[in-house]
Amino acid sequence: MSRILEVNDLHVSYGPIKALRGVSLHVSEGETVSIVGANGAGKSTLMRALSGILPIADGQATFLDQDIRTVKAHQLARLGMLHVPEGRGTLQGMVVEENLRLAWEIRPTDTSFETAAEEVYARFPRLGERRKQLAGGLSGGEQQMLAIGRALINRPRLLLVDEPSMGLSPLFSKEVFKVLAELRDSGMTILLVEQNVRSALGLAHRAYVLNQGVFLTSGDAAELAKDPAIMASFLGHGKIKQPASPTAQATQ
Repeated sequence: MSRILEVNDLHVSYGPIKALRGVSLHVSEGETVSIVGANGAGKSTLMRALSGILPIADGQATFLDQDIRTVKAHQLARLGMLHVPEGRGTLQGMVVEENLRLAWEIRPTDTSFETAAEEVYARFPRLGERRKQLAGGLSGGEQQMLAIGRALINRPRLLLVDEPSMGLSPLFSKEVFKVLAELRDSGMTILLVEQNVRSALGLAHRAYVLNQGVFLTSGDAAELAKDPAIMASFLGHGKIKQPASPTAQATQ
């Protein structure tokens, strides 16, 4: 499989604060990769840096062989890197259909907006029922569906999904992860960051464990889910130890 995203020794800072330090990862076409970590680990910072929202202080990052450091966020979106941000980012004063239309116009094709929108409504029937409703009047779960729908209508080459279960009821969280699993099974390339480690590892082919701006380990997601030290840490019963060698994060 060809690599769509490749990151080597990435550093991102907020002024004097080093939020990410030497992060390396890759995502190949058709893969679903999860990045798990507690609040404050640097997960959302990584997603914002990859999508061009935050500047990269040092290191290399490429998307479809384009240097992310030299490409603006809207250009990355037109290339097919679509970011579903933490907090959803929907346009609250516009109806569902208007949100989708504005997103579709980023990468219009021969497919009409109406056809593209109906594909989103087929995946999220609730949005079809509420297509004329203001986004600000939707429930949190429905807004998350709209945020994902806005990305899907652009036919992403790489879908970045940031904390999709945050603030959702267990029922809506389960529904969102069901859709993500369907997208994974359809062959869509997904990079997910998520605090719910069980859901994230259950969805992914591979995963990375992020803590305080560095990757502690990485590997097959199913195998990581069996690691008692990792699960104990995320469930509040222990701590993950730093790997003996810093090369561990780059070997997967």
